[in-house]
Amino acid sequence: MKYVKLFISFVFTIGIFYALNTKLGPLPPLGKFLNPGSGIWQNEKDESITGNATIPGLKEQVTVHYDEQMIPHVFAQNEHDLYKAQGYLTAKHRLWQLEFQTYAAAGRLSEIIGEGALNYDRAERRRGMGYGADQAIAYMEQYDTETLGFLQDYADGVNAYIDQLAPEDYPVEYKLLDYSPEAWSSKKTALLLMYMTKMLAGGDDDLEYTNVLRLIGKENFNLLFPDFFDSVDPVIPKDTDWSFIDVTQTELPASQVVLDTIVETIEKPNPDNGSNNWAVSGAKSVTGNPILANDPHLGLNLPSIWFVMQLSTPEHNAFGATIPGALGVISGFNQYIAWGETNATRDVIDWYKIEFNNDRTQYKYDGQWKNVRVRVEDIKIKGKESYKDSVLYTHHGPVVYDKNFRSDNERSGYAMRWIGHDGGNNQKTFIALNKAKNYDDYVNALQYWNAPAQNFVFASTEGDIALWIQGKFPNKWEGQGKFLMDGSNPENDWQSYIPQKFNAHTKNPERGFVSSANQHPVDENYPYYVFNDGYETYRNRVINTFFSTKEKFSVQDFKDLHNNNYNLKAEELVPYMLEHMDTSSLSEDEKAIYQEISTWNFNNDIDEVGPSIWRQWYGRLYNMLWDEFDVEDMALVSPYTYQTIHLLKNYGDHEFMDIVATEDKTEVAKDLFLLAFKEAAKRLKEIKEQDGDYTWVNYKSTYAGHLLQALPAFSRFDIPIGGGRNIVNATSENHGPSWRMIVEMTSPPTALGIYPGGQSGNPGSQYYDNFIDDWAAGKYHSLNFLQSDEATSAIIGTQTLIPNHD
Repeated sequence: MKYVKLFISFVFTIGIFYALNTKLGPLPPLGKFLNPGSGIWQNEKDESITGNATIPGLKEQVTVHYDEQMIPHVFAQNEHDLYKAQGYLTAKHRLWQLEFQTYAAAGRLSEIIGEGALNYDRAERRRGMGYGADQAIAYMEQYDTETLGFLQDYADGVNAYIDQLAPEDYPVEYKLLDYSPEAWSSKKTALLLMYMTKMLAGGDDDLEYTNVLRLIGKENFNLLFPDFFDSVDPVIPKDTDWSFIDVTQTELPASQVVLDTIVETIEKPNPDNGSNNWAVSGAKSVTGNPILANDPHLGLNLPSIWFVMQLSTPEHNAFGATIPGALGVISGFNQYIAWGETNATRDVIDWYKIEFNNDRTQYKYDGQWKNVRVRVEDIKIKGKESYKDSVLYTHHGPVVYDKNFRSDNERSGYAMRWIGHDGGNNQKTFIALNKAKNYDDYVNALQYWNAPAQNFVFASTEGDIALWIQGKFPNKWEGQGKFLMDGSNPENDWQSYIPQKFNAHTKNPERGFVSSANQHPVDENYPYYVFNDGYETYRNRVINTFFSTKEKFSVQDFKDLHNNNYNLKAEELVPYMLEHMDTSSLSEDEKAIYQEISTWNFNNDIDEVGPSIWRQWYGRLYNMLWDEFDVEDMALVSPYTYQTIHLLKNYGDHEFMDIVATEDKTEVAKDLFLLAFKEAAKRLKEIKEQDGDYTWVNYKSTYAGHLLQALPAFSRFDIPIGGGRNIVNATSENHGPSWRMIVEMTSPPTALGIYPGGQSGNPGSQYYDNFIDDWAAGKYHSLNFLQSDEATSAIIGTQTLIPNHD
């Protein structure tokens, strides 16, 4: 039984939230935890998918059909009831995950974990997560009470489920951590959307770049961190005509970079957070119908990030992946259109140095003193007194770093200007997409989307395909936001925003397909400043090359591309290293490894050893090359992979090739190739002796970990899947395609989908992780798109949600 294994593993595996490596604190009260009537054993239950359930506030009856995948097909008579039902059903199957992620977003983990989470909570509060959620609610209160009402409907549905629970029915994680669910609210949905914004648009390196600039100088900085790489295959095709844009870029001021030394910065989102999406036109499709695909690359977690649903009223009928806590389908389709997203990774965070007066009640701006605002963050700590953190706010945003947090300067601080703090109405975009019928409806839905910037792919039964890069983008002057700026100079403020109609987009391009894979959005001809914010450079080229190989493509071709393991990054460097490396000093063991990588076909398939050799070799080479960036007490970032490989092949005798620690020799690239190879070979031999081999499946050891730091009994380990970073099948150790969807635009659309998890959040359920094996094998499940509330042969159970008219 999973819960027997859990109890053993829990003693040894107390952790917190993803990669937050801090201790949870004491075990739960064992008598309460093991109580046969109310403890952990009560969670070993089957899912309830039949019968009736009463929900207060419903206007009419709601029918919920479940298919064999335990996907709920929800048929309501109006939108208010639909979102109540969505909230109720999401809570029913994913309550703990639903709530835990908003605790994390709000910086409230200390309430349930204890003091070990305090630093995490402080960082999230100072990042302004709660402030951003408040701004979103305030915007809806002023401009869109309808959407705010839908958020309340969702909250009412969640709370209806919570109110039906007795303590013995709480999900097992509540019992492990010894706390109870609290009421859901509209702000919690806003926090969930802020969490999405943080994960996909919360990364930046401005402060690190400032340190790098001071360390290596402008000329070297521009060499290592160019705005455009020498080869660009952007989201929007290079031949796009931008002459219709009649609003110019902000003029470059005479401001100077502030070359402060920043010792430490707050935690950044996983840089691999990204996605693939593409669509082909009917002319490029075997059947004559457009086909669309999406696969977001996120953490491989249990419970899964996604919860698949069909959401239907008499006015619309949508199907696809939802995110627990948000309304509507996020990546999916309806009777007329399909849509999906990839991260556009635009630079929408800037940093400003703030100068305070003596008592820090004012800050200097435009030659005058402006009052600061203070937001007192009351952080509750389980078993201890609360911690109060006074966060100062300027017109730029929160002062994240000051004398009270990761800085010791009494009179200055660093303020964050983040688009995530601007409020807005992201939720309305998804509600509108769920109801859209054509291209114009799709474009209209996107206008509400502020952040995180996304590449929204589109296809319709009318035959259109399109892709818009959508977000609220500041119209920056050339170079703005790359480094720390003087917060007292008004010229450094964001002066305006790029009009939404001038956001880069393409409709029905001549080449017959659209695609995005987190690469550079545009080429240098786009008339606004777009900083190279670490854009992908490999998956996009593999995808675009694939669609240039033949005239027509099928659904099977889309499956093959989703599961493509070709390692273009390795293909562009390994042959060069093999050719230029001096092999005369290799031992017999090293020669054997050299032979293995020499015969590798550059596919990261599970039974190959080439990917493992490459990972070891390149990783060590990278660290040797960028040893100049190994500096204590200074936050730094080293160059991106593409530019690293470019330098190794074209600037092999550059000063950066020299190893800092060797004073008696000046190394060049070919020396690094050999040194890194020998180190890699030594480690690979150790792995082989320890584990038997270093085939990719064993070396990578992909796993889907439970949100409580991969509690072993609640996680899946050693998942046999290929792929890797910078590969279309972007599956690494604990990150990858979190939802694969393919939609053919028949009438109605025909769709396939799969994700690495299961519909249930209960580790004791057969539906907790039952999709993983098929996902790893590259298989898909047919999505049963019901056209009415009549049950079909695909339905295994029906539940009716009934109004409470008392």
